[in-house]
Amino acid sequence: MRFLLIPAAFMFIYIQMRLFQTQSQYADRLSSAIESENHCTSQMRGLIDEVSIKQSRIVALEDMKNRQDEELVQLKDLIQTFEKKGIAKLTQGGQMPVAAVVVMACSRADYLERTVKSVLTYQTPVASKYPLFISQDGSDQAVKSKSLSYNQLTYMQHLDFEPVVTERPGELTAYYKIARHYKWALDQLFYKHKFSRVIILEDDMEIAPDFFDYFEAAASLMDRDKTIMAASSWNDNGQKQFVHDPYALYRSDFFPGLGWMLKRSTWDELSPKWPKAYWDDWLRLKENHKGRQFIRPEVCRTYNFGEHGSSLGQFFSQYLEPIKLNDVTVDWKAKDLGYLTEGNYTKYFSGLVRQARPIQGSDLVLKAQNIKDDVRIRYKDQVEFERIAGEFGIFEEWKDGVPRTAYKGVVVFRIQTTRRVFLVGPDSVMQLGIRNS
Repeated sequence: MRFLLIPAAFMFIYIQMRLFQTQSQYADRLSSAIESENHCTSQMRGLIDEVSIKQSRIVALEDMKNRQDEELVQLKDLIQTFEKKGIAKLTQGGQMPVAAVVVMACSRADYLERTVKSVLTYQTPVASKYPLFISQDGSDQAVKSKSLSYNQLTYMQHLDFEPVVTERPGELTAYYKIARHYKWALDQLFYKHKFSRVIILEDDMEIAPDFFDYFEAAASLMDRDKTIMAASSWNDNGQKQFVHDPYALYRSDFFPGLGWMLKRSTWDELSPKWPKAYWDDWLRLKENHKGRQFIRPEVCRTYNFGEHGSSLGQFFSQYLEPIKLNDVTVDWKAKDLGYLTEGNYTKYFSGLVRQARPIQGSDLVLKAQNIKDDVRIRYKDQVEFERIAGEFGIFEEWKDGVPRTAYKGVVVFRIQTTRRVFLVGPDSVMQLGIRNS
């Protein structure tokens, strides 16, 4: 028994040592686990505190955003109030405006100043009839400051941050931006400010003394005749050597632009399908003017001095710089413009063409100069027209089958005298109802 007790004692001691060792290991693990738990708890508390701080900041930012939204609404209301007051001031006297006048601007502050000075010279006495606006495309600070320096007009700013994607490689993005600006500005004037007519100028134009009287007469004419799509103050062949009569007006199948007026009913039709670029050439497409015509003067009521611009001075020295700006005071109210209505004009114009002496062959310029009467010259196609136009020095360009300034294919201009030259198209005689010619 003694011999058995000794090994049992050793076994018991060994087991107790192993138990103690195991308990020590478990105690160390438990201590480590408790320490990890405490660390996690501390980290959790830190995260909870951080989330709480961020939530507080989010709440503060939301409060700030709500305040800014309220301030923005107040600012918009204030701007609208100022605009209404500005328009009310411009239209004081209770008289309905004939048309709003908008100067389209971008980044040429010096050009804009020259244009506004010219417009205000003749607009100030009739400000109630012609409220004046400047619409700026973009954020050029010099243009904005210059615009805001005038108390006589209302300033609008078009900010467009949408990237421009051209439809063809190598195209200038400027033409896309211009088209967007035009649509925005006209939508503002017709739909926000509720004008019935708008006269569009650009920031590189001077106007004639009778500019506003001319457009008032044109507005009355457009109300009478729905076949007139717009009235323009421009003649593409209005160079000094090709014009004479400041009283003469014409209908044209070619949209002239460069100082023009249209009605809200026409804009209702054009606005939804306004093009992405080249809006002026788009208006010259037959699918858009749909057989309607444009009124234009013989002697221009606008002068374009914009040698530097989006078109990079194209045609400036040849066609724009020599333009004759009317300097004669015309009493348009006393003029009977009934001959320009659709029912009368074809008869009136065909009479002018019929009375002109036909010439043909070579040396056409010399022949025209040596004849004391009006002359007419037939051309068979675009190529022949361009050759003859080149000889005289007038615009050779066509758009969608229509020469610049043409009415039913006939282009008319003076030849350094009071005498007219009519370039008559292959179908013009039939369209004008001229027989035996």
